[in-house]
Parts: sequence; C-alpha cells; structure tokens
Amino acid sequence: MQIVITAVGPDHVGLADPIIHYVTGQGANIAEIQMYNHDEESLFAMLLRVDLADIDLQKLRTELQQIGEYKGLSVRVWSAQEHAHRPRLAIFTTFRPEPALALLRAIRDRQLQAEPALMLGNRDACRGVAEQFGAPWFNIGDENGKADDAKIVELCDEHEIDYIILARYMRVLPAATCWKYAGGRIVNLHHGLLPGFPGMRPYHEAFSSRMLTYGATCHFIVPELDAGNQIIHQATFTAPLGAKLDDIIRMGQQDNEPNCLLEGVRRVVNREVQLHFHRVVAVRR
Repeated sequence: MQIVITAVGPDHVGLADPIIHYVTGQGANIAEIQMYNHDEESLFAMLLRVDLADIDLQKLRTELQQIGEYKGLSVRVWSAQEHAHRPRLAIFTTFRPEPALALLRAIRDRQLQAEPALMLGNRDACRGVAEQFGAPWFNIGDENGKADDAKIVELCDEHEIDYIILARYMRVLPAATCWKYAGGRIVNLHHGLLPGFPGMRPYHEAFSSRMLTYGATCHFIVPELDAGNQIIHQATFTAPLGAKLDDIIRMGQQDNEPNCLLEGVRRVVNREVQLHFHRVVAVRR
C-alpha cells in the first residue's frame, strides 16, 4: 500500500526523525521525502510517501498522530487505496457554479467514480447547486468573503476527504493548508493556459495579446501560485475572429472550464496520474 504522510507545525529541531524512524521500523520503503522550512512563518512541513505491506492504516494513523502531538505537529496519514472505489471529494467554490455542476452531474451519471462528501464556499452563490445534489454545504467566508482556513481543515478532516477540488474557488490557500494535504490531494481549475497566463485575469491578458486560442488548466496545487509544472489536463477553444472579450469569457466559463476540470479530476480519481516530487507522473499499473 502506498501511503502519504504529512506533518506541519511550528519549526524547531528534531521534528522529522521520530516519524521517519517509526515508519522505517514498520518496514516501510520511502519512495519520496520532502521537507520545508518557511522562515517567514517559522513553519516546518514534511511529506513522506512510503510503501508498506500488510499495514493497519488506522493503527498507523493513530500512532503517528500521537507522535505529532508530542512534537507539536499536525500529522495526516492518507492512502488513495483507502476509498479507492469512490474517493471522497471536497468541492470548493466562490461565484461560478458551472465547474462544480459538471462534477456533480458526472458523479450522478456515474461518469466520475467519486463521492461529493463536502461542498463549501467563501460565498453562498453555489449553495443551491449543493442542495440540488444533496451534497453537504458549508459557507466558510465572512461578509467580505474572507475564508476561515482553520474551519476548512477541520471540515476536510471531519469528512475524511481524499481530494480537495478548487472549482473556481477564488481564494489562495495558505501554505500550511497546502502542506497538510500535499502529495497530489489538491486539484485546482485555473481559467487560463499555464504557464503563459497565470493570475486572476487570464482571459483579459490573452485578449490583450491578440490570442485566438483560449483555454483552462487543471493542475495539482503546490504553495507557489499557479506554478505551471503540475499540469494534469488543459483544454482549449478557438474564438471567432472579431469576438468580443465578454463573449470569449462566456464561452470559456460555460463549456471549456467545466470540461477541463472534469477530465482532470477523472484522471486523478481513476489514479491515472499522481504528483511525485512536484511533477505529474503516470501511475504504473
């Protein structure tokens, strides 16, 4: 069984050794190890990807969390094989309903083998979509749309989320949250072609550059915003000559973006791809 272990907390000495020694003592083969020290936030983060045979995953989770409590670390133990047949998704939204709607329809029609275990937003714009499909809904934003990031982590843990899907969720996740669900567990829809058009206004920038081809990108999240080398899938469309910007944006939002996200998520939940050392690789069968 392949297992991803993440540990995040205040930085001080001697944090990694107890976890590494424990898993190797259980006979684990370490396939990936990454450690980070964010000086600005005094934040330590570690990711371990290990292979373990005949392991009690819940026992491993409990014992590593006990080590985490002793060291002041937030520890998570996750395997894609735990809910292999129907991975549990948390779908994050802000204003645009189309990407989330595409996922929920595909799940309903059994085109996407997953469970919408949780849907949340920093605005209430997509509440009706969640209610239509019976997905648990939570608004984690204040009156200005500022997200309660601690509540996000609490909800994802409570609902045993496998993958966080940012379906046009227009907030940047803090570094600590990214590390807690590192290892290819956060999937984002960006409404432009990466790496050429990052940021908040990719349609406008492409239009200003007189582009005729526009697109969207589905990629794994790492703390560097829209870092373009974690691409899972891209989808493009060609705008008619002389098309106005508003029409181009509408074409992208209503059709291209939802289709791009759906195909990217399908590849992830079907375990066709995974993130390994910040690179998207094909999963060997």
